Amino acid sequence: MDWNAFMADIESDIGTYAKEVPDTMKGFGVMGTAAKKSGALDEKTKEIMALGIAIATRCDSCIGFHVRSLVRLGLTREELCEALAMATYMGGGPSMAYSAKALKAYDTFTNKG
Repeated sequence: MDWNAFMADIESDIGTYAKEVPDTMKGFGVMGTAAKKSGALDEKTKEIMALGIAIATRCDSCIGFHVRSLVRLGLTREELCEALAMATYMGGGPSMAYSAKALKAYDTFTNKG
């Protein structure tokens, strides 16, 4: 999978959809901002949680969005691999395959892949 091309395509598709349902997208954006705000948990921890859910639900675009956020937040490859090990443990074989996708996305977005 070419993560950069995939993300460009999904962002374009979401942009088209957003024009059709602007109020829904605005509400989703407000919810996302509130959910990611640092409090008892920092944004990086919350994004790791979101990535685990993305892996469990097998959402390629979610994996891309959350891995890119984690790269922006300075997540190391070692931290990512520990989080992916937990996701694999909790989700078994399917989560192992999607964890491998997440690692590839990380390597792509950090220019290591």
